[in-house]
This record gives sequence, structure tokens and C-alpha cells, in this order.
Amino acid sequence: MTGPEQSTAPLRVGVVGVGWAGRQHLAAYHELPGVEIAAIAGQEPDLLAELGERYGAERLLERWEDLLEVPDLDAVSIAVPTFLHAPVAIAALKRGLHVLTEKPLARNAVEGAEMVGAARDAGRVLDVVFNHRLRGDIQELGKVIGRGDLGRPYYARASWMRRRGIPKLGSWFTNQEMAGGGPLADIGVHVLDYSLFLLGEPKVTSVTAVTYAELGPRDLGGDPRVTADRSSSAFEVEDFASAFMRLSTGGTLVLETSWAAFRDPVDLIDFRVMGTEGGAELKAVGATKAKVAELVVYTDEDGEIADYAPPAGPGTDHAGVVGNFVRVLRAPELWSANDGTLALERAKVIDACYQSAAEKKEIAVG
Repeated sequence: MTGPEQSTAPLRVGVVGVGWAGRQHLAAYHELPGVEIAAIAGQEPDLLAELGERYGAERLLERWEDLLEVPDLDAVSIAVPTFLHAPVAIAALKRGLHVLTEKPLARNAVEGAEMVGAARDAGRVLDVVFNHRLRGDIQELGKVIGRGDLGRPYYARASWMRRRGIPKLGSWFTNQEMAGGGPLADIGVHVLDYSLFLLGEPKVTSVTAVTYAELGPRDLGGDPRVTADRSSSAFEVEDFASAFMRLSTGGTLVLETSWAAFRDPVDLIDFRVMGTEGGAELKAVGATKAKVAELVVYTDEDGEIADYAPPAGPGTDHAGVVGNFVRVLRAPELWSANDGTLALERAKVIDACYQSAAEKKEIAVG
């Protein structure tokens, strides 16, 4: 796919990784007209065979390197551990393939910058799965704020909190070298993304953050049903993080995220904002299982309280991300504006948070 004249040709895609995330990509591509799943790479032979049959993939491969050699590919989805995001993406981009990768962009902003540079050099798309901004409730609140109904937002607080949500104790998730971080990098980046989206994409100018590892190192905070079969890694990352962020608008954002904490056992995703003319609160109890959050807008009308609850649908999740990725690929004039820059800015903020926590001081975001 090299120009507008090819924008309606069938897209041939490959998916690297057959875990939960990879299966979301496969299902989403399968539902889109004019998209062919040409290849799947994964290291689980039985599951790979099952998915290949279900989605009609031409090639089933163990190694991602071999998938990138499949002829006539247009794009690849990356749904593998974080330490592989950069090497797979850069290799794919150098081969002229468009890339959609799971979050976070990479283990750190240095790797992320290399990925963005590769996308720019190749003139190809690099996108990241920030699916929570596509929740119906977040989209609806975005419209409220975008219309100016709250005036100028000056303070927001957002979180994703789990009680026993360490993903696979003993797996790559808890290995610093492989994951790049704990809940701040894993689910906190979602909170950061939807918060900045709702606030109109202000720049984070500085952060003051703290991280704690109080439960994970004691083998607490994991769900026994999803603990790694073979524990190969000590708990080397945080299990809770909190950050105070100064914004270019003069406002502030406070972010909290936990994999493990003594709190309500049900996950919570929330966002609270105060503006000069109103405020709002979004609360998804049950997190990803809560298709629609409680959403309330606080405002006055003629001096009287006039709070209301805007209606919101369930959103589009991974299907929306993949659909948008394909839409961009079919419009070459949009490629240069989709080179991973936004995800890189998120990575810089996360890096600054970890630096602030380590050095115990406020850190400017470069």
C-alpha cells in the first residue's frame, strides 16, 4: 500500500502474539471488510492452529521474524510482552509495514523515540492501543468538556485501582527488564491517556510521583487463577503509584494506579474534574467489565443546581482501535500525522514519574 490509488485494495495483516490482546486484534480484523489475516505468529501451537482455522490465516508461524517475511503484508499488530515492542516494530517499519502495537509504546521513551523515528523514516503508520479513550462514557464526557460546558478545567483526579490484580505473579509482567514498570506503565498509561484526551491534550510540564512495592514482593495481590505456572521472575516493579502533574494550561492532574492494594475488591476506573463553570465525575465500578460508567455532570442554571447524567453507549474498545487503524491506512494523506508521537509523549511522562519517584523530587517533562 503506497498511495491513494491503492486505498481500497484488500489489506493483508499479520498478528504477532496469541494471548488475550492478540485475540482481540484478530477478532477485530476479521470483522472488517477488505481485510485479510495473512499470518499469525505465536508460541502456543494448539492455540495457534485453532486461531488459524478460525480466521483463515495463510501462514502460522512460531517466530515473529518469520512473520515479517510473509509476502505482500501491509501491516502488523504487536501483542507480545513490552520488551519486544521496539524490536518487532522497528523491524516491521524498516520492511515498509504499518504497525499497531499494544500499550505501552515501549519500556521507556528512549525505545519509543526509536520506534517513532523508524515510522517517520519509513513513511508508515505507528499506532498504539489506547482503547479506553473509546469507552462510550469517556467519549460522552469528552463532548461535554469540548463544548465548554464546564468552562476551563483546572483540576482533575483519575485512577485505575485493583485490589488483587497483579497480572501473573512471577511472569514477565513483574520483571523490570521485560516490562519496564508495574501498574503505572501497564494500566496507568491508559489513565494518563484518557485523562489528557478529556482535558484537550494539554502538555504535562512536570511531575511529582511516588511508587510503592508493599504487597507484590510478599506474593500478595495476585489472583491465584492467573499466577504464572512457572515463576521465573522476582517481583521487581511497583504495585502502587501516585503522581501529581502540572499541565501547560495551568491546571493539574492527579493520577493513581494500583495492581494491589487493600481497598474495595472490585476494580475501579474513574475521572473527576473541576472546571470554572461546572464539574463532572465518571466512575466505572468493575473497570473493563463495566461497559458504561456512572457519569454525572455538576452545573448550575440560573443560580440553581442543574446536575444531569448524560446518556452514554458502551463504546468500541479494541474493535474501534483496529477499525481506526485500518481507516488511516486507507488514507495515505493521514499517515504522517499518525507516527506514534502522541504515545511517545505519554512514555515521556511515565518515565518522568519513575524518575521522580526514584529521586524523590519534581521532574520536568522534556
